[in-house]
Amino acid sequence: MLLPPTLPPWLHSGRWGIILLAMNSRAYLAGLAAFLLSALPASAAGVFQHSIHTLDGQLFDWSPLEGKVVLFVNVASRCGHTPQYAGLQALYEEFKDKGLVVVGVPSGDFGNQELATAEEILEFCEANYGVTFPLTEKVSIRGENQHPLYATLTEGREEPSWNFHKYLVGRDGRVIAGFGSGVRPENEDFRRAILAALEARPD
Repeated sequence: MLLPPTLPPWLHSGRWGIILLAMNSRAYLAGLAAFLLSALPASAAGVFQHSIHTLDGQLFDWSPLEGKVVLFVNVASRCGHTPQYAGLQALYEEFKDKGLVVVGVPSGDFGNQELATAEEILEFCEANYGVTFPLTEKVSIRGENQHPLYATLTEGREEPSWNFHKYLVGRDGRVIAGFGSGVRPENEDFRRAILAALEARPD
């Protein structure tokens, strides 16, 4: 890499030249990496690039989920689909040892059917459905305030039209498919999609 011609001649050689060359090389490589990443679709960069908090206010640690199959579900406590919590918990218990993680994402975007506080949501989920899979903070999943996680999940796909829409993410962090609210956890086609994702291995 050539040094700028406006630099003093004594910087073009010796120790200073080596230092500047190294600095320029690092800057070039960093810039190139950023350019290549920005050129990829968001789904290719993976959903785990986005920061979100857990329901109890801690920063969600994505690292235990990397390399696993993740099912994201926008949940609500006062919805006709709320009983799906039971099926989601059963699905999680059945397949967690094979690499499945269910992540509930509370949202009040549809009919304001989610409870107001994190404490209320957590108490409801544990008391009524024995939920042990992770839950994020309450966020917006559509519109102007859409959380970046859902911007990635919905990129090029149908956005949720109601609570309990499901997005299946493969071991490589890419979104495989979305499933509407009416697709229950017990649905055979849905289960087959999860099993196929669990059996697949990233290239």
